[in-house]
Amino acid sequence: MPNGTLLLIDDETSLRQMLARVLELEDYTVLQAPDARRGLEMLRQHAEDVLVVLSDVKLPDGYGLDLLPRYKQVAPLAEVILMTAYGTIPDGVRAMKEGAFDYLTKGDSDDQLLVVVDRAAEKARLQRRVADLEKKVGAQYSFDSMIGRSGALLQARKLAERAAPTDSTVLLEGPTGAGKELFAQAIHQASPRRSKPFVAVNCSAFPKDLLESELFGYKKGAFTGALTDKKGLLEEANGGTLFLDEIGELELNVQAKFLRVLETQQFTKLGDTRPTSVNVRIVAATNRNLRQEAEAGHFRPDLYYRLAVFTVPVPGLNERREDVPLLAEYFLQFFAGKLRRRLRGLEPEVLEQLRRHDWRGNVRELKNVLERAAILADGDTLTTDDLPAEFHYLPAAPTTDEASDNSLRTIEKRQIRQVLHDTGGNKMEAARQLGIGTKTLYRKIQEYGL
Repeated sequence: MPNGTLLLIDDETSLRQMLARVLELEDYTVLQAPDARRGLEMLRQHAEDVLVVLSDVKLPDGYGLDLLPRYKQVAPLAEVILMTAYGTIPDGVRAMKEGAFDYLTKGDSDDQLLVVVDRAAEKARLQRRVADLEKKVGAQYSFDSMIGRSGALLQARKLAERAAPTDSTVLLEGPTGAGKELFAQAIHQASPRRSKPFVAVNCSAFPKDLLESELFGYKKGAFTGALTDKKGLLEEANGGTLFLDEIGELELNVQAKFLRVLETQQFTKLGDTRPTSVNVRIVAATNRNLRQEAEAGHFRPDLYYRLAVFTVPVPGLNERREDVPLLAEYFLQFFAGKLRRRLRGLEPEVLEQLRRHDWRGNVRELKNVLERAAILADGDTLTTDDLPAEFHYLPAAPTTDEASDNSLRTIEKRQIRQVLHDTGGNKMEAARQLGIGTKTLYRKIQEYGL
């Protein structure tokens, strides 16, 4: 298998051809150019393929050290090795500072040249793999990866896309499981900070006495067990984005420290006396009404207003029911791939039950339901038998007239329907919760046509 493509630029024809032959014997494909103009032209044509540029320093139409930035501009993922007959230490230092992989003197052994070329080629391959991975991650967490065409989702996406290129703090509001972290990832990937870290922390996942040290870090000896200095998540996210999920769980004293971060981009670690500076964008999320929490004294009003510079309401699944079939099909194929099974789709009855379900757990609940169903499916199509028990009894939704009718009979009918739904159609459990006998429940079901 070929080792890859190299570009060799040198005006000495015999030397260039000799070096090309040595490199070709090592399974490299070698492109050759006698001067800078044709070398740059060839590099533009093969920028996606060239791993390493080997360039003479003194060319008829250019000086290698001056050409180095142009090589890197045309092929930023390629490595550049400069070669000269009369190397000097200042030139070598300058070459390395400006991004050359190495600076070699002509006449050195072929073995030394091959070692340097192999190392440069390996570094270039690694850079390409990282770039490909970043592209895949970017595509996975981009706004275009969001599944759904509902008005509520499109409106939230439009707002988030407007905020993404800025450095403004964003507050994502929506129920648990609605996909707020996906929005945060998409905002990060669409921002100038995309190449820097995205650090996510769920504020409700840490004991309250540990969250402060996790966010801000600490110095050795700050408390019992602090045996070494520790970076906090704010420092880990430096240059990038820190996503604080369930920010309403922050204690008031931590809220005060975090307010200072938003105002000054500085904080003081536990046990430290000097502030630490960071450059980090904050995206926060909550399933609470933080305005009401602030008015009730449970959340600092000044922090709320700093967080709510740009608010994006992320809709729950019940607000975007028309997206349920698209999401269900996506999750089915996702889990089919993980399970290495061929699942063609969902029966119409399954889609109808999914549409009518009360998605209190939102997209996360739908994902869990489809994973379970994909595991249980016997055939290549999901049937109602593959759904959890709560889907096996889905009473008809109340009519408009019934919903506005507050007569005792209608209220009783609505209550029985709801309890049957909540118990997945389990008559004995429904009767127990309603405080009536099973025979009475059966009679009521027949009477009300449930």
